[in-house]
Amino acid sequence: MSTTTSPLLALSRAILRGFSRDRTSVFFAIVFPLMFLVLFGGLLGDRDTPKLDAVQVGAVPPIDDAGPQLRESLDQSFEITRSDDLAAALKQVREGKADIALEMRGDTLVLHYSNVDAVTAGVAQGTLRSFVDAANLAASGAPSRFQLQVDAVEDDSLSSIQYYTPGLLGWGVATSAAIGAAATLQGWRQSKLLRRLQLAPVSTRTVVAARVLVTLVISLVQMAIFLGVAMAFFGLRLDGAWWSSVPLLLVGTLSFMAMGLLSGAVAKTTEGAVNMANFLVLPMSMLSGSFFPLDGAPRWLDVVSQCLPLRHLNEGMLDVLVRGDGPSAVVVPALILLGFTVVLTLVAARLFRWDTA
Repeated sequence: MSTTTSPLLALSRAILRGFSRDRTSVFFAIVFPLMFLVLFGGLLGDRDTPKLDAVQVGAVPPIDDAGPQLRESLDQSFEITRSDDLAAALKQVREGKADIALEMRGDTLVLHYSNVDAVTAGVAQGTLRSFVDAANLAASGAPSRFQLQVDAVEDDSLSSIQYYTPGLLGWGVATSAAIGAAATLQGWRQSKLLRRLQLAPVSTRTVVAARVLVTLVISLVQMAIFLGVAMAFFGLRLDGAWWSSVPLLLVGTLSFMAMGLLSGAVAKTTEGAVNMANFLVLPMSMLSGSFFPLDGAPRWLDVVSQCLPLRHLNEGMLDVLVRGDGPSAVVVPALILLGFTVVLTLVAARLFRWDTA
């Protein structure tokens, strides 16, 4: 073993041993993000598209006389109960115990809804309008020229766990890397360890390489635990080029480690460095799709999100873990994260001081 490799491995083992003995660090790096995965998996893992609760008042011929295909389509969207009391049905809708009430007035199907839930009302109106159009065509006796076939873009086994596992993993890795680097740098500075390292026989470059190596190993452990738990308990499936998420995760780890170094270089205390790193990562997770999708976000918010490294880490992980893209899908996100790493490291080096004074 070379004289360069031996000190690097020895320092790496020492730093990793120190991390494993620090229960607080282990909790926030592994257990805390995993709690969110279990919470989301338990709450959302088996969630299907909810049906709307509809109360049918009296006879409604378009529904009662619907053919098998129309009836099947209706049953996919509504859970229909029957009532002969219109006032009672309207009271249920008004109190939120039912989503809509339906009655027939002559040849008109009347939909009663509440203005309190405009989204549900819109879904019900659109669905029933399509149903009435189809019922009219069926009643006219005209042959159907067009048919609709509905296919999901994913296979039937795809569950919602696959959509939020990459985001939660990205947030966990970002938090661990940023806070760990910030606390380490400031802690070494306050304990005068940085000054002593200048006099040690081991080069500063070797010390830095050992700390980076340990951070990368911790990220890989986080990834293995996250994916393992999601696969074992919540039905996560890894297909295609999922393995290409590994190099992307490592580059993302370096990016957030650089962010932590910047926090440690600017702050004057360990607590300040940790708080600053957390202040940077936590809002970023909200704006980068770690906890909820950004599909309905305003345009300006989407532009801001594109300027954040966590957004690119999450998107790249989604592409290869969920969307089935090939290894080329991680190239652009990895280059962007690498750019963040270089810029943040240069800024941190510029602001770095050996002592707190």
